Amino acid sequence: GDYQIRPGDTLVIEVLEESSLNRAVAVLPNGQINFPYAGSVAAQGRTVSEVEGALRSGISSNFATPPTVFVTVQPRQAMASSGGSSSTSGKTIDVFFLGEVNKPGAVQVKRGTTLLQAMAVSGGVPKFAATKRIQLRREGTPDAFTINYKALSNGSANNDIELKDGDVILVPERRLFE
Repeated sequence: GDYQIRPGDTLVIEVLEESSLNRAVAVLPNGQINFPYAGSVAAQGRTVSEVEGALRSGISSNFATPPTVFVTVQPRQAMASSGGSSSTSGKTIDVFFLGEVNKPGAVQVKRGTTLLQAMAVSGGVPKFAATKRIQLRREGTPDAFTINYKALSNGSANNDIELKDGDVILVPERRLFE
């Protein structure tokens, strides 16, 4: 009811009138979520009903009548770290997965974890993921790094990227002939 959404939460969004918009999205470290037709929407500090209203108004221009939008918050998944250390000890970092991954949202991994290792922790990618166009967005860097996950996982692991705290990994949907 009165729960205030925080970065790292995963929001499950359903649009009754258009099931292709249904998805789980992670609240980014800056408190925003990205949603088709609505763009970037502020979620941090808002309640579920406030986010539903913002999404409804953001996508309503694409519908004949205002759409019915439902938002639920998935509980954070606590990751066990070795030695019982907490995330405040500096031994773990938070990495965020968006798009076509099997487990979107925040994942806590050990410092020094590479992209391939983090992708394995997030459950990998489904068959409709664009594995040649994965983007790594890093705070303080204006551009996103484009990564060919398929080539990386097929033997060029020496080019694997070490992740940093707050990195966002965006896996886009595969195009028709990709």
